[in-house]
This record gives sequence, structure tokens and C-alpha cells, in this order.
Amino acid sequence: MDNQFYRQIFDKHQHVEAVPSNKEITTWALRVIRLLFPEQSKQVYADVHQLKQEFAHLQKELAHIMNATRACQNCNIELLAQAFFEQLPDLYLLLNTDIQAIFNGDPAARSEFEVIRTYPGFFAISFYRLAHSLYKHDVPLLPRILTEYAHSKTGIDIHPAAEIDEYFYIDHGTGVVIGESCKIGKNVKLYQGVTLGALSVSKSMAFTKRHPTVEDDVVIYAGATILGGETIIGHDSVIGGNVWLTKSVAPHSTVFHKPDITVLNKTNV
Repeated sequence: MDNQFYRQIFDKHQHVEAVPSNKEITTWALRVIRLLFPEQSKQVYADVHQLKQEFAHLQKELAHIMNATRACQNCNIELLAQAFFEQLPDLYLLLNTDIQAIFNGDPAARSEFEVIRTYPGFFAISFYRLAHSLYKHDVPLLPRILTEYAHSKTGIDIHPAAEIDEYFYIDHGTGVVIGESCKIGKNVKLYQGVTLGALSVSKSMAFTKRHPTVEDDVVIYAGATILGGETIIGHDSVIGGNVWLTKSVAPHSTVFHKPDITVLNKTNV
């Protein structure tokens, strides 16, 4: 290999040497989530003042991360970090609705503690909620790092730009995909393998609504694929397993297909 190759690689190293690693960024997020939900942590605080100090430290750390990753060129990073932390009470309340939805919806859940500590759906949703809040504050890069980390841990792929309302429940979760421009209402339940995706992946559609809208009180069973920005799943609908949908369905619909399955018993043949 010639020296020009090494020079190109060296120059790239000079530009990224101050950028925190993905591990540092996701560790910050984990600390925020564990501060909100101590069920995931063994950390004990002596009093409220000590807890407030930890929140303040994490706020400063976020400002440092955003500065190091050049999150914005013409903004006050400290004020941006402050704005993010000021909305944490709302984020906390929203996540508690998700916990309640999972606990109420899963007969196997014995306690909210179990949901918080063990459920991959809640893990992915909590990272998504954090990432979405950063996204709404126009923070680049960090939201995607956080949701991709959750994706790698749970198999649940939620784009941080997706809009998801309260009481959201992902059951089992492996293989769930929720696209960038997807909109999901209240009290929606998804099972494993559900895809809320785009009909086309053309780059020219980057700033258009490419992914479905799912209205309130919808259940989508395992393996269902729902595609297209104009596709709307009406409220109080049930989408059966392995259904393929590229068009809207009215509220209170039940959508399913009838596979031709034959079972032969050797004693009857």
C-alpha cells in the first residue's frame, strides 16, 4: 500500500479523535434510564440533593457529548442539554404508560419490576423515547446511535424520528421494524416480526412520508407487514399474523388470510 492511502486514513483519524465512542454515548443513555428506573440499577442515593446532582452531572455530560460530536454549529449546546433534561418528567410519565401497557397486556408479567428489568420491548421503547426526544431537539447522530444500540440488543428496530403515542406495547419483539415516518397512536400492541415499512426505498423520497399510520387501539400480530406512507390502519382494528398490507383499512376492521393447511393422520390414510 502506498503512502497516499496511509495519509488519507491518518487525516480521517485527526477529524474524529475527540468524538466519544458509541459505547460512551450509550452508557450515558443507560445511566439516564437507570436513574429514572432504579429497578435496573443497584445505585442508592442518600437524599434528593444527591439525586439532583446526578441529573446535573448527566446534563453536563450530554453537553460535552454534543459538543464533541459537533451536534450543532450555531446553537447554545448548554441550553439544548438543559431543555432536554427539563422534559425528562414528561418522558418519565410516558414511559410509565408503556410499562403499564406491557404489564396489563401480558399474562406472563408478574410485576412492573419484571417488565422494567427483563422485557426487551421496554428496553427498546425506553431507548427510542430518549432518542426521539433528542431528535425533536434537532440533535443529529446521537438519536440513531441510541436506537441502533437497542436494535443490536433486542432485535427491535425503531427509527428515532417515528412518532409513537402513549401506552405502547411490543410483545416478544424480535424482528420488529418501525420506519422513520411511521405514526403510531395510543394503546397499540405489536408482536414479533411486524414491519411498518416503506413501499419504496428511493433516495428521492427521503423527506416524504413513506411509512404507515397506525391509529389508536390497534393490535398487529406476528409477521404482519404493513407498507406505504398513505396506508392507514384505522383505530380499534386487528391485523392478523403474516398479513401483507399496502392499502388502508377502516376502523374496527379485522384483517386476516386463510392459509390452506392440510393435516394428515397416518391412521386415517
